[in-house]
Amino acid sequence: MKNKNQRLMDNLKYLKLPYIADHFQEDAAEAARKNLSHIDFLDELINAEAQHRYERMVQRRIKNAHFPFIKTLDQYQWNHPKKINRQQIQHLFGLSFLDTQDNIIFIGNTGVGKTHLAIALGYHACCKGHSVLFSTAMDIISYLSAAQATNTLIQGLKKYTAPTILHIDEIGYLPIDKRGADLLFQVISKRYERGSIMITTNRPFKQWPQIFDNDSTLTSAILDRLLHHGQVSVIDGKSYRMKDRINPDETPQQHDKNPQQNDDKDK
Repeated sequence: MKNKNQRLMDNLKYLKLPYIADHFQEDAAEAARKNLSHIDFLDELINAEAQHRYERMVQRRIKNAHFPFIKTLDQYQWNHPKKINRQQIQHLFGLSFLDTQDNIIFIGNTGVGKTHLAIALGYHACCKGHSVLFSTAMDIISYLSAAQATNTLIQGLKKYTAPTILHIDEIGYLPIDKRGADLLFQVISKRYERGSIMITTNRPFKQWPQIFDNDSTLTSAILDRLLHHGQVSVIDGKSYRMKDRINPDETPQQHDKNPQQNDDKDK
């Protein structure tokens, strides 16, 4: 019996079936108590192994996405923004935009939850088996600049073209020089109609030339590729992080005197 069990264990390790290796004995005893057929027992065992493998794959994708934090759609405060298309955003979580390699662009002021929603969407995509990579625009430029300096730009670009979804965060928060704009354009161009891009930005499109060194030609080329298959979600409102801060023009006593009025101003 020991020899058979050892042979079984050795084969399971060789076939890389860790769940079955760890649980087949107790599951076999449970199957005997339930009087399961051999086929039913095998079905339950293989199904558990497949589920275990899928969960490990999901965790690996979440880790490789390099999210700065994990957010979900359920955690989003829908009542905070002054204006938001909730139905449009909830529809994105069906992930149908991946079938057409559509790009998703969240536009809004700092603190309205753009990054929260984009990370929640990326996290959801990971849970459904898709690969995602999160990066700020400046980190992409820094990484590719280093690759360009060592003549490894082609290999460096693969990092950003391989995932199903590339999340580029914080476009517009810092100005981008000509070299950085050219590198970012290469990423966007190579992903065009091949993979979805998610972007969060605090600038409306008419201000994008200011981001890219006032190069209107390059900006037009970037926007042309992003918006050809693009879904834009505009979120209007004040920063959620500042909602409980005292107005600098009033004293603490004035703020506390009419809390209901202060709450209404923040909405």
